[in-house]
Amino acid sequence: MKYFSSNFKLGILGGGQLGKMLLYNTRKFDISTCVLDPNSESPSKLACDEFVQGDLMDYQTVYNFGKKVDTLTLEIENVNIEALKTLEKEGVRVYPSSKTLDKIQNKATQKLFYIDNNLPTAPFQRFAFTEEIYSSIDNNSITFPFVWKSAQFGYDGNGVKVIRSQDDLAGLPNVECIAEDLVAFKNELAVIVSRNIQGEIKAYPVVEMEFHPEANQVEYVLCPARISDEITHKAKQVALRASAAFDHVGLLAVELFLTKNDEILINEVAPRPHNSGHQTIEASYTSQFEQHIRAILGLPLGSTKNKLNSVMVNLVGEETHHGDVIYKNIEELMEMDGVTPHIYGKKQTRPFRKMGHVTVIHSNIENARAIAEKVKNSIKVISK
Repeated sequence: MKYFSSNFKLGILGGGQLGKMLLYNTRKFDISTCVLDPNSESPSKLACDEFVQGDLMDYQTVYNFGKKVDTLTLEIENVNIEALKTLEKEGVRVYPSSKTLDKIQNKATQKLFYIDNNLPTAPFQRFAFTEEIYSSIDNNSITFPFVWKSAQFGYDGNGVKVIRSQDDLAGLPNVECIAEDLVAFKNELAVIVSRNIQGEIKAYPVVEMEFHPEANQVEYVLCPARISDEITHKAKQVALRASAAFDHVGLLAVELFLTKNDEILINEVAPRPHNSGHQTIEASYTSQFEQHIRAILGLPLGSTKNKLNSVMVNLVGEETHHGDVIYKNIEELMEMDGVTPHIYGKKQTRPFRKMGHVTVIHSNIENARAIAEKVKNSIKVISK
């Protein structure tokens, strides 16, 4: 099939910043695109050829949108899977497939999939409702501390809470959830694996993630991770095993724990471009976003090697600010060599909302990390 400068149309479910960065590459290749998102002011709106406002969880909306395109992909997992199944039966190419999404969309199902496929993960218990955890505590079948995770609709630290006492359960939604053992880990790592329609597979270098202690979202991504060759190999092998088990097309971001005993455990996965791969835009020969497009169209995968070491800094809304956004001191970081800001186009800021990111590239990873610290301390995402 001809994709470039043709009548081919690629549909994207979700119009957030990941969609916007996917569209950098479709515009580069002159691939026609259509985006569906519930927000009329979504970041992707101005970059696509056609924009449709609608509910990603509504069967008819997703089905009608999918019938307008030749290939359908996504930048968020929370979409109506039944509509995808119908579209696949009617000949629309959907990547990642509904079969892959079925295993990932629900965190409880995802964890059971790891067990069934002998993939290493932290021990957990599954609950139909949060309130069921109380009886498990009373029966001593669950002990503190543990991590509560909503089975569905969690993102960027939302739907996740460390439970150190029964009081910490107060106020949590009474939904399907898991209670996962709190892992004693040294590092949080990630590997993005790309796989195209023909089955060609390439993995990006292992990255190291540093998280904000309050927001529980990624603050820095360092590439390559500051770990031994042995741990690097072990992490990549676990990620490749997960990729093979899910049998996905496109990207699979595999988040990992490196335990105190140097074990590698899978935390969770995402079948799409991921926050742990944003630095690939400047630092890799092929960005994760271009690679996803190549994979779902059955094109040859690009090189995943690094050009330089890199650190990605997330730009999030300051804790006390709500309203029209201002990027304070952004001019200072634009004067720094090897520093590139990406602004997502969200007009309203709120505490810890992802508003952009900055990539720092350098020949030395420690120098890159030091510059990233300066960037983090200088720029402030505030409101008017």
